[in-house]
Amino acid sequence: MKLSKISEKLSTHFEKGKPLHCFSSLFDAVDSFFLTPKTVTTSGSHVRDAVDMKRIMITVMVALMPALLFGMWNVGYQHFLVTGEGTGFWHCFGYGFLKWLPLAIVTYISGLTIEIIFAQRRGHQVAEGFFVTGFIIPMIMPPDVPLWIVALATAFSVLFAKEVFGGTGYNFLNPALVARAFVFFAYPSVISGDSVWVSGALDAVSGATPLSLALNGSVEQMPSVSEMFVGTIPGSLGETSKIAILLGAIVLLFTQVASWKIMLSVLAGGWITAAAFHLGGLSPLPGWQHLLMGGFLFGAVFMATDPVTAAHTTARKHTYAILVGIRAIVIRGAHKGYPEGMMLAILLMNIFAPLIDYCVVRLTIRRRKVLISRKKIRL
Repeated sequence: MKLSKISEKLSTHFEKGKPLHCFSSLFDAVDSFFLTPKTVTTSGSHVRDAVDMKRIMITVMVALMPALLFGMWNVGYQHFLVTGEGTGFWHCFGYGFLKWLPLAIVTYISGLTIEIIFAQRRGHQVAEGFFVTGFIIPMIMPPDVPLWIVALATAFSVLFAKEVFGGTGYNFLNPALVARAFVFFAYPSVISGDSVWVSGALDAVSGATPLSLALNGSVEQMPSVSEMFVGTIPGSLGETSKIAILLGAIVLLFTQVASWKIMLSVLAGGWITAAAFHLGGLSPLPGWQHLLMGGFLFGAVFMATDPVTAAHTTARKHTYAILVGIRAIVIRGAHKGYPEGMMLAILLMNIFAPLIDYCVVRLTIRRRKVLISRKKIRL
């Protein structure tokens, strides 16, 4: 109640015609983050419950927390494993936290600045969508990526993958993946290779991920399945621990924020394709093992299920998600220069999702017209 009263008093200074009106979008963003949004549905035929955009975003961020916390510890663990220093829990966690914090600060400052500028120019409220995007971007970047590159990638993704199309809800590409793709193609040296995935690793020290080892044919050097499942392997901050990712998936499914159809179909498409590659002698690994490598599981749970950029309705969700899984494995196997096929597969299917929606709708309409015409003939 005290926060609400303080907010009401401060809001008068940001009203139209007041000196601080130019910062009204910034005030609204901060106010909406701490308090219930002031704008709610009051008329029209809408389904109403306790869920709004803010609560959905908070749920996704809660689901990401297990992967984030484990990733902080693992960044420190991998660093001290390479340097030969002690690997105490808090020692590792503190090191990883200090690597994540600057990335998160830079991401939110660069992204929210653009969001606020566009919201102010359009006279709109700042959408809550970027809070999740800004949460994910540091989780899919190498720990030692230069901060200016993160700022540039974030600004590019918000500006060209989101705002030019109208903002949250109108973008057809996942902004977090666009940021990673920007770094991958514009500055490949900071996101490719073995040493980038272990903070402070020397060139002489290998920080190779299981995925890069598998694609290079070094299967005997790969970590065990248990290590890949637990996550004590080199990799980006949020993608290594499959246990943590599955805990996040349980949260998303229990709250019905994400679609289990998309998650399951992505895994099915990837597993079947990888198994076919293995049987055909194109991959030395069994199909299920591909699901534990790279960002496949993280992408299936948190990226492919994005309600804005994914396909809709049951039939289209299955088609979209199966193709994501298939394309991810095909990209991995077809070109060693693109080991993280999940990123490119989701972005590619984001582009085709509207086409899938259109085709399925047109086929449904045509089928119903045929059924109606047949009934008329019978009558």
